[in-house]
Amino acid sequence: MKTALIFGSSGLIGNNLVKIILQNNKYDQIKLFVRSEKENNNPKLEIIKTDFNNLEKHKNSIVGDDCFFCIGTTRKNTPNKNEYIKVEYNLPVAVAKMAKSNSVNHFIYVSSLGSNPNASGLYLKNKGQAEQQLINLNFSKLSIIRPSILLGNRKENRIGEKIGVFLMQLLSPVFLGKLKKYKPIKVENVAKAMINIAQNNYQKTVFESDRLVEISK
Repeated sequence: MKTALIFGSSGLIGNNLVKIILQNNKYDQIKLFVRSEKENNNPKLEIIKTDFNNLEKHKNSIVGDDCFFCIGTTRKNTPNKNEYIKVEYNLPVAVAKMAKSNSVNHFIYVSSLGSNPNASGLYLKNKGQAEQQLINLNFSKLSIIRPSILLGNRKENRIGEKIGVFLMQLLSPVFLGKLKKYKPIKVENVAKAMINIAQNNYQKTVFESDRLVEISK
C-alpha cells in the first residue's frame, strides 16, 4: 500500500484528485497539506495544517510514495509579482527538494501547456523554469502534467477564462493531429490521468493534454 502527498487539494485539479484517490485501493494514507484546518471523517486522510511561509518545519511530514503538486495562482489573485513567483516557482521547487531529500520516489507536478523557461509571459516562464529545476533534482520518477484549458466548476468566477473556454470549445473540431493537445480538457480526466501515471510505468516525463485524455480512460 502507498502514501500519497497532495499539495493544492482545494484547487480545481487537487479537489478532483482527492475525490478519486480516496476510492483507490492502492493508497492507504493520503496526506493533505493545507493552509487552514478542514473537517475530516475519513481515516485514510491526514490533514496537515501547513505554514507555506515556513515550509521547513513541515519537512518531516513530506514523506510518502507519490507527491502530487497542484498549487497554482493567478495574477488577479496574486498581483504582487514577487508573491506570484513565490507561489508559481519557489514553492513547487522547495516542496520537491524536501520530497527528494526524504526519498519520495515520484513527484507529479501540474504545469501548463506551453510552459517554457524562456517565455515572455510570466505564467508560462515560471512553469517552464520550475520544470527545469524539478528535472535537475533527478527523482526516481518525475511526471510533468501539461493540461490545456480546464473544463470544470470553479469556486471563483473568471469571466475571461469562461470566454476563453467557450471559444476553444467552438474551435475544438479543427484541433487535429499535433493540434489535439490544445483542446480543452475535463478536470476529472486530468486527475484520473495523474493517478494512472502514478501507478504505471510510462517511459516519459512530460504528459501533454491529448495524452492525458488517453491515459484517463
